[in-house]
Amino acid sequence: MNTYKYKVNGVDYVVEIADVEGRIAKVNVNGIPFELEMQKPINVAKHPSLAPHRLQSAQQVVQPAAPAAAAPAAAPAAVQQPAAPAGAGNPQKAPLPGTVIDVKVQVGQQVNAGDIVVVLEAMKMQNNIEAEYSGKVTSILVKPGETVMEGAVLLTIG
Repeated sequence: MNTYKYKVNGVDYVVEIADVEGRIAKVNVNGIPFELEMQKPINVAKHPSLAPHRLQSAQQVVQPAAPAAAAPAAAPAAVQQPAAPAGAGNPQKAPLPGTVIDVKVQVGQQVNAGDIVVVLEAMKMQNNIEAEYSGKVTSILVKPGETVMEGAVLLTIG
């Protein structure tokens, strides 16, 4: 596995290339798995350490790899439930790629659907990210200055 270190807009990234098959590369960026579609295949003769283990078609649209375990859905807010464990609940995902400017909530804070939870800068504009669910914030997975991809989990609301 090849490991590279990058700095983009002042944010450090560790990129590990796990596997390359045709135009598809399986990588881990700061520990988060992704599948990337390259514009053209890598020349294996020049990069033998990236040789594919098996050939496969790369015609599909590639999305970030699914998280290892899906979080259970939260119960309706009207029903009193015991405190949710850290990270349990519904994921609040980034609707677009950008840089986290501000996190407006804290773990344990009660939020209502529509409350501003994160401010994300994308294309030189600040975007208020609103809670999609009502409940208690069970985990915050980002901090100001971090760059996130579309679909990245910002926090969970249980």
